[in-house]
Amino acid sequence: MTDHSSLITRELLDRSMDYATYRNLIDTLLIENKTTGENHSEVMLDYTRINVQRMKRWDKTSKISEEAQSVVEAIDSPQTWLVLTEAWCGDAAQNMPYLEKLASLNPLLKVRYLLRDENPALMDAFLTNGARSIPKVIGLDEDSLEVLFDWGPRPKELQDLMLAYKQNPNGESPEDFKKSVHLWYAKNKNQHLEKEFVDLLSQKLV
Repeated sequence: MTDHSSLITRELLDRSMDYATYRNLIDTLLIENKTTGENHSEVMLDYTRINVQRMKRWDKTSKISEEAQSVVEAIDSPQTWLVLTEAWCGDAAQNMPYLEKLASLNPLLKVRYLLRDENPALMDAFLTNGARSIPKVIGLDEDSLEVLFDWGPRPKELQDLMLAYKQNPNGESPEDFKKSVHLWYAKNKNQHLEKEFVDLLSQKLV
């Protein structure tokens, strides 16, 4: 792994939020007709409102398989999963509730949140195909702050569909494609996300 010690510091983690604080921040901003970042347009506010509903739904319905539970419970050293995100990001809303529930199975794991646009240097160290794609999950050894893994912004199958669409939309509008993305999430029910994290944790951490 690349050395990110100059970027990922105790001070940085002290600035990060837990899930409840992140969710409360979003709710508070929405009351003020704002979202995270600088763009508070009605479109971005709509995205954010929809994401609040998505997170509430997944908070209730996400299910962890026995295999995933056993892998997570076998982790025997403290880790922090640091998430770069924004409130308006649909992929974050679809994926983070499951990861919160997964991490909650082991007291040695904690999930922390930072806003992408407030942390450009860190984001630029974890680009996806040159883009500041979020969410980006950075797995850290809690004691050394060594980067153990990173994941994001979405499960590989969906990422491949996204790349194929960008290369050739086949006449499908961006809005229609976004609808198909969220339909994919609804049908998949976190199965691909779970498999990718089971593989990541099994290969590199246990």
